[in-house]
Amino acid sequence: MKVLVTGGAGYIGSHTCVALLEAGFEIAVIDNLDNSSYEAIERVEELTGKKIPFYKESILDKAALESVFEVEKPDAVIHFAALKAVGESVRKPLEYYHTNVFGTISLLETMRKYDVKRLVYSSSATVYSSVKEMPVNEQSFAYVTTNPYGWTKIMCEQIIRDTCHADPALSVALLRYFNPVGAHPSGRIGEDPAGIPNNLMPYIAQVASGKLQKLSVYGNDYPTPDGTGVRDYIHVCDLADGHVLALRKIADGQGVYTYNLGSGKGTSVLEMLHAFEKASGREIPYVIAPRRAGDIAEVYADPSLAEKELGFKTKRDVFDMCKDLWNWQSHNPNGYTK
Repeated sequence: MKVLVTGGAGYIGSHTCVALLEAGFEIAVIDNLDNSSYEAIERVEELTGKKIPFYKESILDKAALESVFEVEKPDAVIHFAALKAVGESVRKPLEYYHTNVFGTISLLETMRKYDVKRLVYSSSATVYSSVKEMPVNEQSFAYVTTNPYGWTKIMCEQIIRDTCHADPALSVALLRYFNPVGAHPSGRIGEDPAGIPNNLMPYIAQVASGKLQKLSVYGNDYPTPDGTGVRDYIHVCDLADGHVLALRKIADGQGVYTYNLGSGKGTSVLEMLHAFEKASGREIPYVIAPRRAGDIAEVYADPSLAEKELGFKTKRDVFDMCKDLWNWQSHNPNGYTK
């Protein structure tokens, strides 16, 4: 099976490319490199010993996208290409709606034109922003969120469902990620955020390396064991393996399958910080700052459906996440910049 990976040079995309190639799939990648680096593709080729057809194009460019389908003739698509920073989406809502929603529509239209019936879609736990009871499962009340990024995921999920309803031959997996962290154990590929990181773990890693002075912990008065926010963290390699399992699930199926990909365990900000200190041997200076608007006390997954139907189960723990992230950060202090 040949798989077209949109956004395949990004953090999750590049790790999934490794997992796909190691599982015996053929792949091609399309990525406009707006928030990623071609160096990631070269390193995936280095890790796997396989050459990857690569197209530096935007999925919003319909003619370019169609030319990729014309040449590569994919059997399936894994769709990562999107803008993904929650805070930025609040400042730039139109850019997020345009890129994420219209990009997905462009892709679905092109899949229809070239009769491609299998899709794995990169969704997010942000669709659970309004859920109060933990853990959240795929039937938990969703579809209310606190930011434009989350709304784009909700909208794209609905667009995909409606498209599947109109074409029963389609087979789609909607994967709701929790908090991907870590890096490939080789230290050759990892998360390379532009500017100051938006997410906790790359920020902690840059504090440990001396690039940033200290971590701000937003709120220590939540109703959690240590007062800091609790989230479900998943190693990016476990997440990548989940995409391979989802692809196998939809290969012979029809309709829409929705799965949480998380560890099923909540870990607090301070627990992650101390785990990283242990893994890196570095002290992480931090200060307590006021809560951020829109943040909630805890969110963690019920991943039992993915385990039952996909055979998905995380293999790597919090220490592995921190150890592999530090290995990446310490060997690549400036990311993919040479």
